[in-house]
Amino acid sequence: MKGNKDNMADFLLSEDEKEVRDLARQYSDKDVAPIAKEYDAKHEFPRKQIEKLGELGLLGTRVPEEYGGIGLGVLSAVVVLEELARNYGGLAISVQSHIEPQSGSDAGGTRTHAELDGDEWVINGSKSWITNCGEAKYYLVACKTDKTAKGSKGISLIIVPNDAPGFSVGAKEQKLSVRSSSTGELFFDDCRVPKENLVGELNHGLPIFLEGLDEGRIMVSALSIGLAQGAFERAVRYAKQRTAFGRPITDFQAVNFKLAEMAEKIEIARCMCYTVAKMADSGVSFSKEAAMSKLFASQMADDVTRDAIQVMGANGISEEYEVERFFRDTKMMTIGEGTSEILDLVIGRHVLDEND
Repeated sequence: MKGNKDNMADFLLSEDEKEVRDLARQYSDKDVAPIAKEYDAKHEFPRKQIEKLGELGLLGTRVPEEYGGIGLGVLSAVVVLEELARNYGGLAISVQSHIEPQSGSDAGGTRTHAELDGDEWVINGSKSWITNCGEAKYYLVACKTDKTAKGSKGISLIIVPNDAPGFSVGAKEQKLSVRSSSTGELFFDDCRVPKENLVGELNHGLPIFLEGLDEGRIMVSALSIGLAQGAFERAVRYAKQRTAFGRPITDFQAVNFKLAEMAEKIEIARCMCYTVAKMADSGVSFSKEAAMSKLFASQMADDVTRDAIQVMGANGISEEYEVERFFRDTKMMTIGEGTSEILDLVIGRHVLDEND
């Protein structure tokens, strides 16, 4: 399946970013599209595909060159995720999507705690709905390290390897959405890791976490756009081939108008997402805009994937035609990195603060 090579937002991409996008598109069409249906049905983690992405350098587009990466920015990761999601959301969210456990949209509500014992951190607690659970070699864990601090204060980030004593993985979730993405629980029972595994400043991990959350919302925007694009492409292809009453269904205004509206919504979301990604790369504040982009893109994808099913009629709900999978996968986009309802609240607070 050929991707859309004439996006309205292409002018926002550098030549390097276009090369990354084209490489991701080629890999997605050649190696991801053929396995998506099978992996989704089996709830199978796409390890081989992720390893191949690493070999291609597509997992390290934002990593500095001195550490083996490509050394680009947030926008480079956006175009990779968009192209992967265009064929399979389960793979895309495994590459770049993280949901904080026991706090959800309340980023400061973690209950897992850690205490320093000599040269080691001792961690106790649990985490739920962790992406790549049981597959990752290392986990960045938000822990309460100051018991006297109230609310979101006193939180630190600690790296926990998967072979640390006292660390274990619980049952995997069987999900409606992004089934290949391994999601489950983590348990910390007097889990011990070296003191130097602390990331950033002690008791000041929340700002790092929140910065990652803002960038994560840009990434979910990209995932949503890719899912919408994939459903749209399949609906267009189907509409060109399908006939009704002796005529191609593209002859009917009801179908044409719906496809036109779908295309418009995707392009608007893409332009917004790319712009916010460039804001992040430029070092300017983008928290409000990230929330806006994620909210708009996820709701857009919800609309577009549903309309794609409608264009295809009964075949739209058949697993054979794949669009129902895009519809299912999109539902996670309205929940992860802040639910739509929480994002309305976040955006509202920004607007009120700016207009005091």
